[in-house]
Amino acid sequence: MLVQNKKIAIIGGGPGGLTLARLLQLKGCEVKVYERDADQNVRQQGATLDLHEESGLKALIAAGLLDEFKKHYRPDADKLRLTDHNAVVHFDDHANKVEAEPNGASFRPEIDRGPFRDLLIASLAKDTIVWNSKFVSLQAKDDGWDVLFENGETVYADLVVAADGANSKIRKYITPIAPVYSGLTIIEGNIYNAASNAPNLWKLARGGKIFALGQEKSIILSTKGDGSLSFYTGTRETEDWIKTSNINFDHKEDVWNWFKERFADWSDEWHELFASDESYFVPRPQYHFPADQQWESLPNLTMIGDAAHRMPPYAGEGVNMAMLDALEIAEQLTAQDYTGTRTAISKYEMSMLRRAAEITEVTLQSMKNMHSKEALKFLIDTFRLIR
Repeated sequence: MLVQNKKIAIIGGGPGGLTLARLLQLKGCEVKVYERDADQNVRQQGATLDLHEESGLKALIAAGLLDEFKKHYRPDADKLRLTDHNAVVHFDDHANKVEAEPNGASFRPEIDRGPFRDLLIASLAKDTIVWNSKFVSLQAKDDGWDVLFENGETVYADLVVAADGANSKIRKYITPIAPVYSGLTIIEGNIYNAASNAPNLWKLARGGKIFALGQEKSIILSTKGDGSLSFYTGTRETEDWIKTSNINFDHKEDVWNWFKERFADWSDEWHELFASDESYFVPRPQYHFPADQQWESLPNLTMIGDAAHRMPPYAGEGVNMAMLDALEIAEQLTAQDYTGTRTAISKYEMSMLRRAAEITEVTLQSMKNMHSKEALKFLIDTFRLIR
């Protein structure tokens, strides 16, 4: 095995990095995950995750974690309601009496980020994760790397895998290819105790998701098992809008005032998103890498997930791509028929880049359609085909 007796460092403890660590440990590899969070109890933000049979679930099965996953996923959280900008429902999964087949294309089970991360962590050997390890830099040493962290620690690794997300600090050691602004900016928000703080929207979501489309804008709502409601607004803004808008996103009133103006042509039903102080807001300009990106593979460094192929979240592929990346690189590194790690990494990266190119194009087209004048019709037609 190529990586037998080699030290492997995974930078980033998200689903992709943790899945890779699990898969490598099953093969007897020596692996550590270096995560910038202070500990496991840091609150997991963001919407729920839906796993796809051909990617996320495939990796989960290979990791031997499907049974554990079934204990924690939320069976009705994938139910979707499509509304217009006035909160009028035009499509409702809850009215569909035919349940999704467990092995069918429409079976995409949802799980909250926190419980999912916890079950992945629990599957790893004790002390696999080194917390409070914020990456600073790499320095070449022998045939591997010295990895430097902000806390002053330095560790040596024969192989480093970047799993450090969309704003990866390691990607630059592999390629200078920069991301491209998509033209869309998301405001991510989360409302805690939503049944009390946003009761009408909580009821409208019915324990699942809402896609609200209209006037070339969008709001996506996701209920979570902890009783909170996460949401993403989607609007076309200039790339420098976050700086030029003079909005303090730590102040609810600033964001609220922006929303009332930007979504003035939407129903007041959505104002409930800002009714409570038990909330947070984060601006996220949406970038993607060029679909035709290529680079020369290295023998001791590669990347998975958003670090390799960041894209907007309009096809639900982010976590799934990261987990499939983890599965494919693990298979290549533990194969018996290669003479060196460069060959294994090259084969993985060629496959990953082909997949990423296809999904990037699909995602960008979906994003465009969802913010077009005929957005609602497009999405209704789409879901009627696959449901």
